[in-house]
Amino acid sequence: MNRPPLLDGSNYDYWKSRMSVFLKSVDSKTWKAVLKGWEHHVVLDKDGNKTADLKPEEEWSKNEDELALGSSKALNALFNGVDNNMFRLIKQCTGLRMLGRFSKLPTKVKENRIQTE
Repeated sequence: MNRPPLLDGSNYDYWKSRMSVFLKSVDSKTWKAVLKGWEHHVVLDKDGNKTADLKPEEEWSKNEDELALGSSKALNALFNGVDNNMFRLIKQCTGLRMLGRFSKLPTKVKENRIQTE
């Protein structure tokens, strides 16, 4: 399968099962990005502590690059696996943790949000 399953707001349980399998089939880093979430890499101070400054992409290590790619692949699949109405609800999500929180809502709550928003 080259295309993710489509969520239209009424088939969440069906979509969630199929999307999980789809993401796992992309590669293991993509699925791990969904499980663990991903945050932009930050600059470390001289003691190795994280700062609030984002690390420029051109300075990322090979491993940091691969983790970011897994996250991008997962977001691409998720954004392409929803219809226009659902996309409007999640388009501001840049991190998989936010999408993960959305996916853990009970189905009835999600359906009500879709109908009221």
